[in-house]
Amino acid sequence: MLKHFLKSAWRNLIRNKSYGLINILGLTMGLAAVMLIALWVQDELSYNKYYQHYDRIAMVLSQQSRNGVVNTNTSLPIPLSAAVRNALGSEADHVSLIGKGDYNINFGDKKVSGKGMFLEPGGQDMFSAKIIKGTDGQGLQDPSSVLISERFAASLFGNSDPINQVIRVTNQFNLKVAGVFKDFPGNVAYNDIDFIAPWAFYQSNWDWIKQQKDNWDYNLFNICVQLAPGVKKDVASAKISHILAEHASNRDLVTQQHLLLFPMSRWHLFDKFEENGQNVGGSIKYVELFGSIGLFILLLACINFMNLSTARSVKRAREVGVRKAIGSDRKQLIGQFFCESIVATLISFGLAILIMAFVLPMFNSLAGKQLRFPWINLWFWEAGIGICLLTGIIAGSYPAFYLSSFKPIKVLKGIFKTKSTANLPRKILVVFQFTVSIFLIIATIVIYKQIQHAKDRPVGYNQNGLLSIHMTTPEIYDAYNAIKHDLMTAGAITGMAESQCPVTQIWAGSDGFEWKGKPPGTASGFPVVAASIEFGSVLGWQFIAGRGYSKDFATDSSGLVLSQSAVNYMHLDNPIGQSIKWHGKDYTVLGVVKDVMMDSPFGENPPVIFPLLKEPGNFIVLRLNPNKSLHEVMAKIKQTMEQYNPYAPFSYTFVDDDYAANFNNEERIGNISTVFSALALFISLLGLFGIASFTVEQKTKEVGIRKVLGASVSVIWKLLSRELILLVFISVCVAIPLGYFAMNKWLLNYDYRIKISVWIFLFSASLSIIIALLTISIQTIKAARVNPVSSLKSD
Repeated sequence: MLKHFLKSAWRNLIRNKSYGLINILGLTMGLAAVMLIALWVQDELSYNKYYQHYDRIAMVLSQQSRNGVVNTNTSLPIPLSAAVRNALGSEADHVSLIGKGDYNINFGDKKVSGKGMFLEPGGQDMFSAKIIKGTDGQGLQDPSSVLISERFAASLFGNSDPINQVIRVTNQFNLKVAGVFKDFPGNVAYNDIDFIAPWAFYQSNWDWIKQQKDNWDYNLFNICVQLAPGVKKDVASAKISHILAEHASNRDLVTQQHLLLFPMSRWHLFDKFEENGQNVGGSIKYVELFGSIGLFILLLACINFMNLSTARSVKRAREVGVRKAIGSDRKQLIGQFFCESIVATLISFGLAILIMAFVLPMFNSLAGKQLRFPWINLWFWEAGIGICLLTGIIAGSYPAFYLSSFKPIKVLKGIFKTKSTANLPRKILVVFQFTVSIFLIIATIVIYKQIQHAKDRPVGYNQNGLLSIHMTTPEIYDAYNAIKHDLMTAGAITGMAESQCPVTQIWAGSDGFEWKGKPPGTASGFPVVAASIEFGSVLGWQFIAGRGYSKDFATDSSGLVLSQSAVNYMHLDNPIGQSIKWHGKDYTVLGVVKDVMMDSPFGENPPVIFPLLKEPGNFIVLRLNPNKSLHEVMAKIKQTMEQYNPYAPFSYTFVDDDYAANFNNEERIGNISTVFSALALFISLLGLFGIASFTVEQKTKEVGIRKVLGASVSVIWKLLSRELILLVFISVCVAIPLGYFAMNKWLLNYDYRIKISVWIFLFSASLSIIIALLTISIQTIKAARVNPVSSLKSD
C-alpha cells in the first residue's frame, strides 16, 4: 500500500509540474529559512554553556538609586572582591576580579596586540580554560606565568613549542608561558581573550592599580562568583547585598545602594534592567522574534500547499470518485493525500539542505556568527526529519480531509459543484498569509527607522577626522610631547589629547561627590572620564556655559567640566563657579558641555563628569588635518609612532567607526529581519501566483465567451482579480493595527526611540498591494489577451 501511495504521489507531482514546482519551491524556502533560524536560535540559547559551571557562575552587580531611578552597574571597586569572598565563605568555590584590556606583546622580533584577562586564583577554573598543552592547571599560581590561547600561540610562536617561553607585556614586564588553552567559542562571554594572567601580576606592576587597591569609590572592574553546589543565588545575594553601601564615603547610600548576583545564564539574553532595578529581558526579544518569523514562514509555505491543493479540488474530484467507486475507503484516500504532501516535503527538505549549506557562510557574515552546518549531529537530522513529517501533515491535513469527503455518485454524474462556503477556508488562509507578510514589512521598517533615529542623535562633538590610539607601552608615555610636536609641525594633525578611556566608551565611575543643595539619600556616584587639557578642544565640545580647561590657569587642576545631564541630575541652577567636593577635596565647576554620547546611543545620556587627567592616559586622540590627504596624514602618523614606539605595532581606530560599532547588533537584526520578511512576502506571492493561475485556468472558457461578447481586457482583468485583491486589502486592514501595537511594545525596550509614523503603514500597505497586483496581473492580463477561438475550440 505504501509503495502504491508513493508511486501515485510521484506521478501526481510529475503530471502537474507547475503546481508541484510552486509547492516544492515554497516548502523549500520555508524549510531552509526555518533551519537557518533554528541554528541561530540554538546558538543564542546555548550562549556561555561552554563553561563547565555555567549554572553556578554569577557576576556581582551594584544597584543605586538616582532621583528614584535605579541604575545597575557591572563596574566595581577592587577591595569588594575580598569582602565578597569573606562574606560567602564556603558557599563560593571561587571569587575573582576581572581586569580586561588590549596589551602590546613582544616575542623576539614579533610585536602583536592581544586581549588579556587578569584573574584572581580560581578564575581559570571558573571560566573552564581547557589546557591543551603545558600546565596541569596550576600555572597561574606563579604570578609571573601566563596562559595563552591556541590562536595566539600560533601567531607568536608558529609551530614552535611555546611552553616556558618568555613574552614581554607593554615592553615592561616578562611573563612565562605556562600553558596553552583551547580557543573559546564565539558564543561565550570573553570569547576574544588571547591570554590569561594572574591578578597578582596586574596589581604589582601597574601603579594606578596599586593606588586603587583600597579605594571603595573607584569602580572599574568586574567581579564574578562561582557558587558552591546547592547554594541558592538569592541566599548568596542577600549575604553580600549590604557590603558596598557600608564602605561608601557617602553614608546616605547605606539605604540607596545594594549588591546582587546576576547569573551567567542571563548575561546574554536577559541583560536589560528597568528603572526600578528589575531584570526584564534584553536580546531574548530577538530570539522570540526570529523564532516566530521562522514558524510563520514555514506556516506560509504550508498554506500555499493547502490552498493550491484545495483550489484544484474540481480536477481531483473525478479521481476521488473513481477511487471510491472501485473500493477505496476514506482512510486510504486520506493516506494518499498525506503521502503526497510528505513526499513533496521530503523533496523540499533535500533541496533546503543544499540551499542552507550554500548560503550559511553568507548568513554568518550577515548575522555576525560562526555557525557550522551540523552534518554529523544526529539531533539535527532527527529534528529535521521530524519537522518534515510535521510539515507534511500540516500542509496535507486540510486537502486530505476535504478532498476525501467528495461523494462519488455526484462526481461521476458530472453534477459535482463546490459550495460557496468551500472557498472560505482558502480565503482565510490567503488573508493570513498576507497579514503576516505585511506585519513583517512594518516590523522591518520600524527596526530600520529606530536604528537611523539613534544614528542621527547628536553626539556632542565632531566625529569626523578623529583618530584614537591605545597607549600600550611606557615609550609612548615618555614621548607624548615629542610625538605631538612632530605631528603638529608636519601639519598632519590640528590637535592631540589624552583620555582615560576611548571617546565612545565610559570605563570608570566614582562615588564621593558632594555639592550644595544635594538632597539627602541622593546617590553620589557618577561616570568619570578623566582627560587632558586639550581633550575638549580636540573633540569639539559644545559649551552651554563656562569654558574648558586652559594652561593659562594653574587653578584648573582643581576644576571640573560637567555634562548637561550631570548638571540636571545635581539640580544646579547656576553651576559655573560652584564648589563640588570629591573625596573631601574642593573642586570648582569651570564649564558645562552638551551631552557627549559615550554610551549606548539607544539609552539616556549618562551624567558624566570630566576631571583633569593627573597621570598618563590610556588613549591618544588625534584631530587629523582636513586640508591634507588621508593617505599622507596616516603615513606620517605611522612613521612617527613607529619611531617613538618601536616595540608596539601601529594600531588605531577612527572614532566614527568605533561609534558605528554600537549599532552592529541592531543592524544585524535589521538585516536578518529584512531578508526573512522578503522571503515571507515571496512565499505569499508564490501562493498568490498559484491561486491566480488556477483561477485563470478554471475560467478560461468564461473569459473566451466574454471576449466574444465584447468584453475589454480591463473588464476581464477586474473579473479575475477582484476577489484576490479584496483579500489582500483585508490583510492590510488586519496587519496595520497588529503591527502598530506589537512594534510600539517593542520600542519600549529603548529609552531613546521613534514614534511610529503613519507613512510606515501607508508604505507597507501600498508596497504589498502593488506587488500583489503585479503578481495577479501577470496571469490575468495574459489570459485576457488570449484569442477566444483558442479558449473555446474544444466546445
